[in-house]
Amino acid sequence: MNKLLLWIIALGTGLTLGLLGVGWVNAVTDFVAVIYTRLFKFLSVPTIILAVITTLSTFGTNGTGKILGRTFLYTLLTTVAAALVAVLLFLWISPENLPVEAFSVVAEPTNLDEDSSYYAHILSVIPDNFVKPLLEGNVFSLLIIAFAVGIALSKMPNSENKQLLVKGLLGCQELLFFLIRGLMHTLPLAILAFSAQLSAQMTASNVAESIGNYVLVILAANFLQFFVVLPAFLLIKGINPVYVLKKMFPAVMMALFTKSSAATLPVTMQSAERRLGIRRNIARFVLPLCTTVNMNGCAAFIVVTSLFVMKNGGFDIQPESIVLWTAIAVFAAVGNAGVPMGCYFITISLMSGIGAPVAVMGIILPVYAVIDMIETAENVWSDSCVAAMVDHDV
Repeated sequence: MNKLLLWIIALGTGLTLGLLGVGWVNAVTDFVAVIYTRLFKFLSVPTIILAVITTLSTFGTNGTGKILGRTFLYTLLTTVAAALVAVLLFLWISPENLPVEAFSVVAEPTNLDEDSSYYAHILSVIPDNFVKPLLEGNVFSLLIIAFAVGIALSKMPNSENKQLLVKGLLGCQELLFFLIRGLMHTLPLAILAFSAQLSAQMTASNVAESIGNYVLVILAANFLQFFVVLPAFLLIKGINPVYVLKKMFPAVMMALFTKSSAATLPVTMQSAERRLGIRRNIARFVLPLCTTVNMNGCAAFIVVTSLFVMKNGGFDIQPESIVLWTAIAVFAAVGNAGVPMGCYFITISLMSGIGAPVAVMGIILPVYAVIDMIETAENVWSDSCVAAMVDHDV
């Protein structure tokens, strides 16, 4: 709560500084905002690549059989449902574009032109070497490589070489997490800079309407997933959702305030075993796995934010593009292996990969703290529902 209060103070201070209209203050906040945008982009690509590889590499060692199959089935179904609900709300509410002055540099959209074809576009993301996608920042190619490497590692025999390779990747991920935590400690400065830049560059009415509708889509999607969609899954299985929520309430509330599914995991497991009555072998297998791959709130955030950023960048959002980005959001959410601000970093990496205006993410940052709290609570509630359904089936 102290951290949240600090973020609120930074937000208020930044808005006030921007409204003052002092030239040198605006120049400093713009400079700081650009630095943080570059740092976010720097960390985003390795974050998602390592998260996908290390997540998939553990599939072969976590166990097999009916429990694993049902866990992935319900994880996929609930995550797809979350993304679809979010997309429908985005199309219905249709948040307005931000004023052009809201972001410093708007990259040219990389839509297919008339002479291009989807066949050629698909071929362009199939990597023909390992270095080129890294140099070009081609996130789609890097995701293909990450999924291939992760699945291959999960299928390899459990040898000393495999263990050494996985440990090396996990070590790289820990190093990356350490860098991210260091950046998180300075996050109030980033919020101050972005909010000052925001209030200095555009009228408050335009900002409030656009960002307000964007936030409305995110919150409404999480609300419907939490109180309608996930309970519907339980009811189909003949499970009382009110009873499950009542027993898992301590874990859901802790997730709301810690904003970390991993940090909440001990409480989630204890509530599932002692309060809800889920069998120990199922709870201790399903819940850690769900903490890694079951990210309903993250899927909703990625697809809505991606569409919002692309719309502000002038991208022509067609039905086939919406279907594609819904699928990307689902698989990217599955690969979000407990990364701090993981959804935020993943979305930045995806947007930078297609040349969308990443600076819009800086405008979203000041409100992300509240979004992150609600998303994490929804993720833990979804983990609880998946565990309850698997326990019911098995």
